[in-house]
Amino acid sequence: MHRATLCVLKVVTWLTVTSIADAWTGLGGSTIGGHRRYHDTVEPRQRQYVPGMGTDFTRRSSFKMSTGDDAESSCGDGRIDITEDNRLYRIRLPRAPGIEWGTDLSFAFVYVRELDPTGPASLSRMVKKGDQMCELIPVGENAKPVNLLGASFDTVMGAFFMLDKTISEVDLVFFRGTKDELKALCQGSGNGKEKEEITVTVIQDKGSDKERVIKLKAAPGVNIRKLLVDNDINVYQSLTRWTNCKGKQLCGTCIVNIAQGLENTNWKSMDEASTLRDNPESYRLSCVAFAYEDITVETFPVVKAYQWTR
Repeated sequence: MHRATLCVLKVVTWLTVTSIADAWTGLGGSTIGGHRRYHDTVEPRQRQYVPGMGTDFTRRSSFKMSTGDDAESSCGDGRIDITEDNRLYRIRLPRAPGIEWGTDLSFAFVYVRELDPTGPASLSRMVKKGDQMCELIPVGENAKPVNLLGASFDTVMGAFFMLDKTISEVDLVFFRGTKDELKALCQGSGNGKEKEEITVTVIQDKGSDKERVIKLKAAPGVNIRKLLVDNDINVYQSLTRWTNCKGKQLCGTCIVNIAQGLENTNWKSMDEASTLRDNPESYRLSCVAFAYEDITVETFPVVKAYQWTR
């Protein structure tokens, strides 16, 4: 009886792991250049930064950047009007389209990185490597479009993952072109290029007699911890200045407060959000926080004792 029970447990465990792996493969999830993990989910109410556009960007008609708060696009029936540009197209595919998705270090503007040669997307002969993801609409009654223009990798994966089990097909809108070309289209004019330089304002010892304000210049996408440490600004409190993990996201002690411009930073991963779960939303682990527009950073924000014992 004991052996039989153990055998059943092994089979159930194998089936569970296999099902999870199949679901992940079907969605096309992968780690791109070591920068993206599926379990790093996005907090639904946090605004997303879209490099070169900010978070309040809108364009005429149906083009509106995804903010993560309201996923619906803004056209009459909620769908992107693909007649606005001949590089836009809509295609109906199974919910597991056989696409491996990719993104750059901004974690935004998800594109088709690879196609499974035997998958539905490849066999359609319409979807090509490099096409930018714009919209997902479940095929079913009362289905609402999900605006994925400029959305993060996690948002796109989440859109597939959260589909009702009764949904077997989806309508996807793609843009055939580069990220910069898509941003230029959304803006209606201009070349879609990002700022060449941003300002990071650092406030040290806020509220004390030693309060000091430092303004640093950096390229968009700069890692906040690296920028501060390279300029001899300490981000570690107490003994963690000597016992930290050197920016490897292992100790959770390089905490800063983004006093202004939180929307100009990257999304929090699930790991970071869990580490900082009892702190204000504006608190970030500087080793995994990146700035794309001007921000104000406060070092040594107030944290409770238990933060260091996790």
